[in-house]
Amino acid sequence: MPERTSKQSTAPKRPAAPVRTCIGCRKRELAVDLLRIVAQECETGEDGSHVFVVVPDPQRRLPGRGAWLHPVSVCSTAAERRRAFGRALRVSGHLDISALEKYLENRHEHS
Repeated sequence: MPERTSKQSTAPKRPAAPVRTCIGCRKRELAVDLLRIVAQECETGEDGSHVFVVVPDPQRRLPGRGAWLHPVSVCSTAAERRRAFGRALRVSGHLDISALEKYLENRHEHS
């Protein structure tokens, strides 16, 4: 009986595509299917509290800690309701998500 030999693939192994978790619905997706968001400090309030603006980062180049979100308003609303923006971005203080909402509205109109 002939002896079986296992042939190993000579093709180089490619690393798996990065997977991230949406902070709104908590589903894991490929990073290319999610929108990266970051918090940028805008100003300091009168009482000394920090005000942060949550901005979209579609090119994934902005500095700072990022979080990931499906680019739909349902996930944005869920993340806001769960107070996930502050936890995911590790910021405390007031979070202004109007820039993110405007981006999602414009993206939806052009689809």
